[in-house]
Amino acid sequence: MNQNATHPEPAPVLVIGAAGKTGRLVADLLERRGRPVRRASRSSATRFDWTERATWAPALAGAGAVYISYQPDLIVPEATDDIAELVRLADLAGVARTVLLAGRGEPEAHEAGRIVHAGRADSTVLSCAWFDQNFSEGGFAPEIAEGSLTLPVGEVGEPFVDTRDIAEVAVAALLDETRQGVNPHAGQTYELTGPRLLTFAGAVAEIGAARGQQVAFTAVGAQEYRELLAGFGVPRAEVDLLSSLFGTLFDGRNARVSGDVARILGRPPTDFGTYANAVFGQAVA
Repeated sequence: MNQNATHPEPAPVLVIGAAGKTGRLVADLLERRGRPVRRASRSSATRFDWTERATWAPALAGAGAVYISYQPDLIVPEATDDIAELVRLADLAGVARTVLLAGRGEPEAHEAGRIVHAGRADSTVLSCAWFDQNFSEGGFAPEIAEGSLTLPVGEVGEPFVDTRDIAEVAVAALLDETRQGVNPHAGQTYELTGPRLLTFAGAVAEIGAARGQQVAFTAVGAQEYRELLAGFGVPRAEVDLLSSLFGTLFDGRNARVSGDVARILGRPPTDFGTYANAVFGQAVA
């Protein structure tokens, strides 16, 4: 045997949405594992825009696996058609693995997962609870910084999940193999949640405790919420999306905790309090 023979470098993992909350973490973890990564977004060297299908095939060319984060959300009407076309192009490109980031309780997300599982690649769907990081990096952050949060949701529990846990599970789904070279996550849909249920009011209270300054939570009706968003200049499309999400998902359908994070990672999921203390505790003067 030639002791100097070199193994070919594995095909890159295409990370769609590499500038997003989970995508950048997935890309960073893959690089720390020594895997070649192709970061794709509207502004990256590998350009990928969900509104411009001409950018999809060039991004997929030569990729061995793909992490799919859809924007703005799988609940929008065009999402399932877009996912179906992406899967078709991924099959043509010979992609071996696909991992789809999805929400829980959305019929559209369920259909997108079905489409991904119907492709030729080994597929995994990550059906996720609402992110912890929505309070610090997303649309809630500006109001939280002012000491309040106003939402059209009442006393419904949500098992908020940390994006770092999602990223670790995603990387496992992209890279894990058994001793026989089999992908143990192929065909699986995982529900990724935190370890406990927490209302939005409860989450805001824990953020206030972490930063040493009370954060007030106010529950409002759906129409009042729309009017508040419009008054702050939020674009109509975003108002419609947020109203649809809150109007659909907080009827109790997602008020349950899953053990999938612990089962896949071999450790408990990150608690919301740990996240709040790490992020908002630093803000104490």
